[in-house]
Amino acid sequence: MTPESNPTSGLQRDGHAIFYELAGAGRPVTLIHGVGTWSDDWLGVIERFGGRFRTLRYDLRSHGRSGQPPGDYVADDFVADLVCLLDHVGIEKTHLAGFSLGGLIAQAFALAHPDRVDRLALISTVAGRTPEERERVQGRLDFIRNEPPVSYFDASASRWFTDGFRAEHPELLAEKKQVIGRMDTDRYAACYRVLAESDFADELHRIRNRTLVMTGEFDQGSNPRMACLMHERLPDSELIILPRLRHSVLLEAPDIVGGILREFFTD
Repeated sequence: MTPESNPTSGLQRDGHAIFYELAGAGRPVTLIHGVGTWSDDWLGVIERFGGRFRTLRYDLRSHGRSGQPPGDYVADDFVADLVCLLDHVGIEKTHLAGFSLGGLIAQAFALAHPDRVDRLALISTVAGRTPEERERVQGRLDFIRNEPPVSYFDASASRWFTDGFRAEHPELLAEKKQVIGRMDTDRYAACYRVLAESDFADELHRIRNRTLVMTGEFDQGSNPRMACLMHERLPDSELIILPRLRHSVLLEAPDIVGGILREFFTD
């Protein structure tokens, strides 16, 4: 069930559209998805909120309905998009939750605009990598630059989803593959490069917002070691490792993630 909401709207910024959906009432919560996913991935989490929040979710540049030519994006480009969007919809301060690349954008936003963030939730995201991890991530980026995005999805499905989920929900994986298949290689690689090359580990001590760090126990994209590093470096944070889950926690455990976020953003 889709939460009651305003029709999806488009905001023009620097010649491209940012499509977003604003729904509900209460404290604002802004939700940012990751590379190769889209804003609808948050719907199950939003349902668990029970109408308690005013939720803003949007498609990142080059994803879903938000268009942008491929470019040498950096994290600040996505931060500027979010500033523009928040100003457009009249939200001065918001709870902020980011998944994967969205969590990296959330870190960058909190560092650049601390007064506009209430509480911060970083879900299955990254900060700080060993040389070996950097080599693996660079290898994935090289793969993406030379293959259609759907090929990377096929190669990554066993790492991102649990075996049981893939067996029980083939239709959902087919739908994701279809949407990713509509993305061209350059746009996908441009966004993934931001995830591969950005690292805020040495700056996390400057984030003073109360922060939740959450990841799956067997997440190979944002492993528990990274989550522990973030928790140790964030001055006011709590850490939750979700048992048995991999990277795709928004789709595999929306009730669990939504319940944890509802409590975190309410108490």
